Amino acid sequence: MAYASTNPFNNEVLKRYDNTSDEEIETAIAQGHHLYQTWRNDDVSSRSRKLNDLADYFTEHIDDLARVMTLEMGKLIGEAKEEIALSAHIAHYYANNADDMLKPKPITTAIGSAEVIYRPTGVIMSVEPWNFPFYQIIRVFAPNYMAGNPVILKHASITPGSGLAFEQAVHAVGMPTGSFKNIFATHEQLEHILADKRITGLAFTGSEKVGAVIGGEAASNLKKSTLELGGNDPLIVLDDADLSELNKIIGDSRLANAGQVCVSSKRLIVTEANYATVLDMYKTAFAKIQKVGDPLDPKTQLAPLSSVKAKRHLVKQVNAALENGATLAFGTLDTDENTAHFMPIILTNVTEDNPAFKEEFFGPVGMVFEVADEHAAIDLANNSNYGLSGIVFAGDADHGAEVAAQLETGSVYVNYFNDTLPELPFGGVKNSGYGRELGDEGIKEFMNHELIVKRTKPIA
Repeated sequence: MAYASTNPFNNEVLKRYDNTSDEEIETAIAQGHHLYQTWRNDDVSSRSRKLNDLADYFTEHIDDLARVMTLEMGKLIGEAKEEIALSAHIAHYYANNADDMLKPKPITTAIGSAEVIYRPTGVIMSVEPWNFPFYQIIRVFAPNYMAGNPVILKHASITPGSGLAFEQAVHAVGMPTGSFKNIFATHEQLEHILADKRITGLAFTGSEKVGAVIGGEAASNLKKSTLELGGNDPLIVLDDADLSELNKIIGDSRLANAGQVCVSSKRLIVTEANYATVLDMYKTAFAKIQKVGDPLDPKTQLAPLSSVKAKRHLVKQVNAALENGATLAFGTLDTDENTAHFMPIILTNVTEDNPAFKEEFFGPVGMVFEVADEHAAIDLANNSNYGLSGIVFAGDADHGAEVAAQLETGSVYVNYFNDTLPELPFGGVKNSGYGRELGDEGIKEFMNHELIVKRTKPIA
């Protein structure tokens, strides 16, 4: 696998990276395993100071770290700074709350007294994607660092500089050797890593196809895994929805990060009463995107896609949708293969027999569906291979929550934009994967929930 930083704005190769040697990988695993053996006997709170230091480092170096991401994958510089700030927030959250999260859980039992204690399990292998180069790492690293599980990272091949910058931050604040190691591994090396008995878990975010393979490799070695494999998330607009509130987020719900967000609202599902109005709102929001170009320019509204390759794939998907009967309701499809820029478009009349109906469009492509009523909206939302997240807009938030509870997905936001906060667990169902990151659930994914029972009554 070739690791290289290429600026998607101008397709300039910034730097190429050699693969990590087998000897270096062995050292990384050995150091992580040695540290785990020390950490498993230490109090959780003993690690909090250094994680807070890492959060402070992110804040102090926000401009430099954001620039690394923008140059590698094209993210708007403002969005990149927001990501670094979020990463710092996640680090602070776990540094300051993990001790309480991992307190023993008492259990009432007829035998006597019992409790579940939470123990680390060992080195975690993290395989992460390019679309949120720092956030994807910290949401695995921060909880596992506090849990006592060292992390080895294999980042996406197009964002090697981000993985290296994260490792440099870990070293800069003096975290123990073995806490975190970034490697530029091949697929073959990754197979060997997952087979190593010192590796106890896999955290993977990426495509459904790759997730099925790497998850299978972990399973064949009896390693626990968490998989986040993308989504085709619905945004349901009910009859009584406050459209003025919807209008505030309708554009960003699809165009943030140039549409390269697993939980962005890829399917806008609107009941008949509001369909025409909402479609016009959607078009108006997309039409506001006028300035595309250099993502380092704060005035740029839409960043390029992550690569020319990503654009080619998206163009191919859209052409297939149109060939199978979809209507191009807004925008013009740019097929120029010499640039990664892709202007927003809206598709309507996407029927169930159209391949676009089941696919995830990873870019600024919105699909709008008209349905008869609330029940039809729920049925359509659930008619998907994916189940990652979703949004419901309803005049009555309590009723919106009742609709949300009927959706087959990992999370639903009522009258609000899909958001991420360290206290909110994240993950999906169906082909979107399994397991959770962040929140209380996330820190306990790769821990041993060890039951201890103390008999306090005489044996009968």
